[in-house]
Amino acid sequence: MDPLFDQINVRDLLSGHDLSDPSTPLSAPDLRLLISRLESHSLHIQSKVRSYLLSHRDDFASLFSQCNDAVSKTNEISDNLSDIFSSISDRPIDVEIRKLVCEIGNTTKEAREKREMLGLLRIIVAICERLEGARSALSNGRLRFAAEEVKELKKAVRIGDEEEGEPIVYGLLRKQWADLFDEVQDLFSKFMEHAVWFEQDSKTIRVKYILSVDEMDGIELRTVMEAMGAAGILDYSLAKAADLIIKHVITPAVNYESPVALVEDVSQGSEGISEAVLKLLPSEDHNVVDVDGGAIYARVIQVIKFIFKHLCFENGSWIHSFGRLTWPRISELIISKFLSKVVPEDASKLPDFQKIIKCTSEFEISLREMMFISASDDKDYRLSNYAENVEVHFAFRKKTEILGRARNLLLQCDFSVPQNYTSKGALLKNDGMASGQVVDLIFSSERCVVSKASSQLMELVHQTLQDVCLSSTRVALEFYHAARDSILLYEAVIPVKLERQLDGINQVAILMHNDCLYLSREILGLAFEYRTDFPDSIKEHAVFADMAPSFHLMAEEILQRQIQIVIFNLREAIDGADGFQNTHQMQQFESAKFSIEQVVFILEKVRIIWEPLLRPSTYKRSMCMVLESVFSRITKDMLLLDDLAAEETLQLQRLIHLMLDNLSSLLKSLVSVTDSSGKSEDSIRPIDDIIPSLRKIRKLAELLDMPLKSITSAWESGELFSCGFTIPELKDFIRAIFADSTLRNECIWRIENVSLY
Repeated sequence: MDPLFDQINVRDLLSGHDLSDPSTPLSAPDLRLLISRLESHSLHIQSKVRSYLLSHRDDFASLFSQCNDAVSKTNEISDNLSDIFSSISDRPIDVEIRKLVCEIGNTTKEAREKREMLGLLRIIVAICERLEGARSALSNGRLRFAAEEVKELKKAVRIGDEEEGEPIVYGLLRKQWADLFDEVQDLFSKFMEHAVWFEQDSKTIRVKYILSVDEMDGIELRTVMEAMGAAGILDYSLAKAADLIIKHVITPAVNYESPVALVEDVSQGSEGISEAVLKLLPSEDHNVVDVDGGAIYARVIQVIKFIFKHLCFENGSWIHSFGRLTWPRISELIISKFLSKVVPEDASKLPDFQKIIKCTSEFEISLREMMFISASDDKDYRLSNYAENVEVHFAFRKKTEILGRARNLLLQCDFSVPQNYTSKGALLKNDGMASGQVVDLIFSSERCVVSKASSQLMELVHQTLQDVCLSSTRVALEFYHAARDSILLYEAVIPVKLERQLDGINQVAILMHNDCLYLSREILGLAFEYRTDFPDSIKEHAVFADMAPSFHLMAEEILQRQIQIVIFNLREAIDGADGFQNTHQMQQFESAKFSIEQVVFILEKVRIIWEPLLRPSTYKRSMCMVLESVFSRITKDMLLLDDLAAEETLQLQRLIHLMLDNLSSLLKSLVSVTDSSGKSEDSIRPIDDIIPSLRKIRKLAELLDMPLKSITSAWESGELFSCGFTIPELKDFIRAIFADSTLRNECIWRIENVSLY
């Protein structure tokens, strides 16, 4: 059949036509010929196909039969699938399968949880049985087994490893374990109380080898120690025994002033040692001074060896536990009872302390060999560290003593002034030096009275700085700081102590001013006096000048505070004059006169306090400030008066003269103040220049009875201007005294228009 379906070649059907040129069109005859031949060819193909089908009829029949069978089976399968899909849609099997899977999972989980719960129950039951077994072993005397069980059960019940959400039963188990642990501790504490005790009457410490507690007889001390070590409670159980031994044996053994002797004895029984005792007896060599501590260290070593042999049975771990409990207290006892008491009082004796340092080092080596103290922990070598730093301890103790003396000097001083200093010229008397309160000020030839506290304080500072020059570097540094701190104590103690007295007019404030001035000067001189003799390392750090400004400032503040208090009191007295108004009336005049008398009284009181104590220059400066305040205030009040009667001007003049007459001795004292060379300072600067208002108030007294023309002439000559009067003041004064007139207006005009500059 294949040749029938080959491609038809048109060229073959038109073989007689020239087809070389594709563009040549076919003619009608050619087309008819082509159609005829195609039809002929088609008939030929049909004939061939029919012949082929007829010749293969059986084959095609078999093929069609197979196809029919296949279609039938396909329909059957389709029907079956339809049935299945119908069944599925009526009963959703996937839900049942999922439910079944969940049931299987839940059952499996429950089974697993039950297995885990069963395992947990087995563990809990086992722990409970072990707890009961340990408690039973404890009561039966199997102490080591009980101790080991307690230690292992601690891990089983996870003590210290609690978690949130864990079963409640773990809390119950922990409580049972804690109860058992308390029973173990209590029992072992009872054993140790029976094993080690002190007889007060015989001064004897006893260690018993065979113990009986709570109907448990014949328990060996070694067994108890082993059990305590296995349980990890050795420190707790030995604590009471350690305290007993320190209190009754170690403390007397390290007593430097009342030494004792230690006698050891052992009682033998049928099965070996039954008891060991250590007896304390009064020392026969109590008159022998233990200069290097060898005897004290020997006694302590004897006690520790006794414990090492008879209580710890030469077990290094046990004696080390005992050492951890007792060594901090023992070392503190040795330091407080011995080492601190033999620290040299004098720096020259420091080399003799080397013997004590050597004995102390050998003592700690012996303890280390017995494993009583650690070989690697530097904290256990407290005694050696303390002894080797004796210079520091010596210096610290001396510093403490110096500061204590300084504080006592300051607190005990009452700042009283001897009678020979309360009169003028006391500072110039030679016998004043005998009391130690009159001092020369450095960088000045002036002298002043100071308190005993400050003078003795500086004596202490000078002594301390002299020791700095003779001491080693570490000691010198402590002494240097002691000197500085002693000076600073004055600043910290005295102002607080005298705070109330500084609010009044008294000698205490002036003494404190002098103290601060004196200390500031002395401080500035310390470096010049001692620096060259200081050790080289101290020279670089020694500074004193930084303290001087604060004392100088304090001195000035105290003085200014006193001046302001005096001025305040004077102003209150002047206020009583009511501005000096209406003094032509007797009552008002008497009131003004009383105020003037009060002013004079206060000024004389201040003079009595200040003049003997203050430096002359300070006294003059301070008193002039006070007088300037008084005179300026009185002058101002009088110049503010208006419409003065003739009698009133005379009364005001009388009051001024009264005041100046009563203050004449005070003013003379200021004029006679001498400088450091002994020359009178008034020849250098008149007192009226220092107190400008004094000249003004004197001139005011003259103006009160001076004619108007004379007043005008005095202004034109510049006399009143030189006295401090101003044009407004003079105009108001003229208007207050003189009635309105052509002459008054003319004089006022002349005053306004005169040029004085």
